[in-house]
Amino acid sequence: MTLSAEVQVALAAGQPVVALESTIISHGMPYPENLATARRVENIVRQEGATPATIAVVGGRLRVGLSDVELTAFAARDDVVKVSRRDLPMVVARGLDGSTTVAATMIISALAGIEVFVTGGIGGVHRGAPETFDVSADLLELARTPVAVVCAGAKSILDLGLTLEVLETHGVPVLGFKTDRFPAFFVRDSGFGVDTQVDSVDELAAIVRTKWDLGLGGGVVVANPIPRDVEMEPALADGAIRQAIGEAATAGVTGKDVTPFLLSRIESLTKGASLVANRALIENNALVGARLAAALVATRR
Repeated sequence: MTLSAEVQVALAAGQPVVALESTIISHGMPYPENLATARRVENIVRQEGATPATIAVVGGRLRVGLSDVELTAFAARDDVVKVSRRDLPMVVARGLDGSTTVAATMIISALAGIEVFVTGGIGGVHRGAPETFDVSADLLELARTPVAVVCAGAKSILDLGLTLEVLETHGVPVLGFKTDRFPAFFVRDSGFGVDTQVDSVDELAAIVRTKWDLGLGGGVVVANPIPRDVEMEPALADGAIRQAIGEAATAGVTGKDVTPFLLSRIESLTKGASLVANRALIENNALVGARLAAALVATRR
């Protein structure tokens, strides 16, 4: 594992560090919007007094903190391997380049000693899972790896009710930041509640630290809704999602290719509205994540 000089200094000094995934760069947005968003998110984290650590696999090495040259390369390429937990051994052993999903980013974050990870939305139980058994590795990673994940809930392409049931079964707290509703990525209210509403980052940090101090292990979902002024119209979002899911089934898209396919089609069907929402929510999550990282550092002191 290789840490950037910036991340090494921050961790050694006990300063707040925020992990960022690279899949959102290589598979979540089109070029050059993906690169611009990655840079903006890193800058937001820095402006809040924390150090950003974009995580990826480069030449078979786990990388914690990418240079701007490396960010640019990942954003422009279309041959980067999408890496989850099961893929890490093969990609590392073969010396390949890979962008990390929520699960893989959590693993590498924990290995590096980073406690907070910011993403857009977590994976979950896919619609039709009772027949397909398609359940994201993100949920099991949240059950085992001690990282707080700040997200705009779960992607609205999923079965959110079943996703929350799986998180409950595995003892993963779902904390709503200033909300009692579980957000659904593009919209603020999925129709489901959270385990508890938390109205300050200090209380978020206290709950997360207490969980780990009790030896309970595993992660925590910090559900941070998309800002109201960029929230998509629920009917528009749901209609685009249903059409995209139908097209994916017709095209035979499966496995790790499903989410990138759906996000691309939803962007097209909503005439770019979903991309605006996606960008806004990840930037909002970065703001909260940086503040949470600082508050967690304070609990250690």
